[in-house]
Amino acid sequence: MNRDDERSESTPWYREPWPWILMAGPAAVIVAGAVTYWLAASTADGLVADDYYKRGLAINQELGRERLAAQRGIEARVTRERSLVRVALAGASPDALFAHLVHTTRAGFDQRLRLARVAPGVYESELPPLPPGQWRLILQDPRGEWRITPTLTLPLETEAPGKGREGT
Repeated sequence: MNRDDERSESTPWYREPWPWILMAGPAAVIVAGAVTYWLAASTADGLVADDYYKRGLAINQELGRERLAAQRGIEARVTRERSLVRVALAGASPDALFAHLVHTTRAGFDQRLRLARVAPGVYESELPPLPPGQWRLILQDPRGEWRITPTLTLPLETEAPGKGREGT
């Protein structure tokens, strides 16, 4: 026998590189599958609604509130200064405004704010840190009679005018 045959017979299989190279592919697939399963099980499906039928029936009520705001000529101009959001409202002057910041794809990021009146037609509130992306800003009066829904892209530009659904 020559010297190479003696070395291959005396070396155990786990000291050879080829079995490990061949096992690396299936091992990587098993790890990737476990990570994928963990991600799927630990995050919520934000776009799926359990009560989709009831939500569909409520759309007509929401559209009626938006039509009422358009009939009354209610418009809003939204601005942001650092962590402060300011809404200049024309056509109505309630004591406060309620704002609902709705993320377009992740319901877990949604925020509700109460904007206090600081001057006639001007409302302000602290803006919590929000991830960038498309947001719907739903503004409504405390009684819930009307609402307007401009669309925002965060981080907010200097101004984002909004009138009913036309928004930015």
